[in-house]
Amino acid sequence: MEQNFKMIAKTFFGFEDILEKELRALGAQEVEAGVRMVSFKGDKGFMYKANLSLRTALKILKPVYHFRAFNEDSLYKGIYSMNWSQYMNPDQTFVIDSTVNSERFKHSEFVSQKCKDAIVDQFRQKSGQRPSVDKTHPDLRINIHIHNDQVSVALDTSGASLHHRGYRTATNIAPINEVLAAGMLLLSGWDGQGDFLDPMCGSGTLLAEAAMIACNIPANINRREFAFEKWSDWDNELFDMISESCLKKVREFHYTIKGYDKAPSAVLKAKDNIRNANLDDYITVHERNFFDTEKESAGPLHMVFNPPYGERLDINMERFYAEIGDTLKQSYPNTNAWFITANMEALKFVGLKPSRKIKLFNGSLEARLVKYEMYEGSKRAKFNPGMSDNNPK
Repeated sequence: MEQNFKMIAKTFFGFEDILEKELRALGAQEVEAGVRMVSFKGDKGFMYKANLSLRTALKILKPVYHFRAFNEDSLYKGIYSMNWSQYMNPDQTFVIDSTVNSERFKHSEFVSQKCKDAIVDQFRQKSGQRPSVDKTHPDLRINIHIHNDQVSVALDTSGASLHHRGYRTATNIAPINEVLAAGMLLLSGWDGQGDFLDPMCGSGTLLAEAAMIACNIPANINRREFAFEKWSDWDNELFDMISESCLKKVREFHYTIKGYDKAPSAVLKAKDNIRNANLDDYITVHERNFFDTEKESAGPLHMVFNPPYGERLDINMERFYAEIGDTLKQSYPNTNAWFITANMEALKFVGLKPSRKIKLFNGSLEARLVKYEMYEGSKRAKFNPGMSDNNPK
């Protein structure tokens, strides 16, 4: 039976708790949340399953060695002391990603170079051959993390970041990261038990992630490859079995998922991406200006969107955010509306009080995920059924 080993799932700030919840639901062992990461244990099959299924993970790392280094010489010796031939052959390629938080080591590129030298020298010493560095498509991706004098060496099981789902081929000016989109949806409580609307859908990322959550479709089922497929212990049969098992858990969806965008080009891109993800049975996209729309059904509506922040688009932000508030207030009763913004000043012009504010980051921008609860009638009437707007008790 395959032995369990430790793994680390990297994520965005603010998503640690939902990633921990995802891992527990998948069946991970010894799950523990940290900062921008969650550690856990599982076997090789679970490593495949985690890469396929986790919506809020950016990478899955497999730690393989840990040592202390006080200078560049001890760093070199620590890396050289590992038996690298168990991970790759001299005719293969590799790359090193380094993260450094240390007074002793201040430059991640220097650390990567020193570690590369140690690995190459070991192979040359043993076999007379040396592996090459390939930064774009390596056979092995190695992760070095240094905190003070503690050096952790891990193998990157994922390869390219897991936000590269494989379905998005067309994007707009400011597309939202797929992992960020999935995390926003999960933080908003979206579970597929109702109608969903993204009124400013752009290239359709939130729509696709919403449909995959609603139907329990594995997040990375459309992805072309994972780094572990190039490892010497790659088990294609096991991977196929895990994939089939995940797909058997896909569930039916009985509500609507709609997207609006006023730009015809965005609508075309969204439709292309949704088709690429095999989700066009669940999602409809329409060329409409949100500010000219109203709620189409009497039941509750779950709304999540990513409006412009003013970073890359020339828009009067104050007026734009005021229109968001007016449209929600006048045309979208019985709606839970969530959106993310990094424009804290413009947010004041929505004219509604958010019931929740969650700190997140969109790239390097500090942002807030905000929630507005739009009730049928007034909020007071919601909590006092004997009261109406026109006929107070």
